[in-house]
Amino acid sequence: MDERLQRLEEKIAYLERHVTEQDKAMLELADGLAALRRELKAWRERMGQNAGTDASGGDEPRDERPPHY
Repeated sequence: MDERLQRLEEKIAYLERHVTEQDKAMLELADGLAALRRELKAWRERMGQNAGTDASGGDEPRDERPPHY
């Protein structure tokens, strides 16, 4: 009975450590995702500003195909 109890305690300790590591990894992924979302938002804002200047007299419209097509 003692051996069985010890094995269960070892499994619980392993699972607790595993859950802690997974939590840490999930937090890192969430932080990375938040950073990527901020960067994407900034890029979209820049592209929106650039699209506005192109349409109001820039070099050429954004969706126009180049002459070699």
